[in-house]
Amino acid sequence: MLNGLNFMAAGTPGTSGNPLMTFAPLVLMVVVFYFLLIRPQQKKQKTWQTMLGNLKTGDRVTTTGGIRGTIVAVKDDSLQLRIPPDNLRIEVVKTAIAAVTPADSEE
Repeated sequence: MLNGLNFMAAGTPGTSGNPLMTFAPLVLMVVVFYFLLIRPQQKKQKTWQTMLGNLKTGDRVTTTGGIRGTIVAVKDDSLQLRIPPDNLRIEVVKTAIAAVTPADSEE
């Protein structure tokens, strides 16, 4: 017959061992999240910031709202766009620019 003390002295399976191995899955998950989620987002943010820094007059851009136009003037935190076909001029903040359209592409 099993005694309560003998059962507790034997321990339960899996409780004894290297404590580092209990944290290994957590560390592995953090590493996977970093390489799959955080690092690509940081790279995308860096290339977007570089693109915003390189904006110049004459560049064709698309805003986050879907408006396409040509840059007429660049200010510190905003720029003026000329919108065809009526050559309407609007001012947008630089952070609203989603993409720069290559100059050789035609619509």
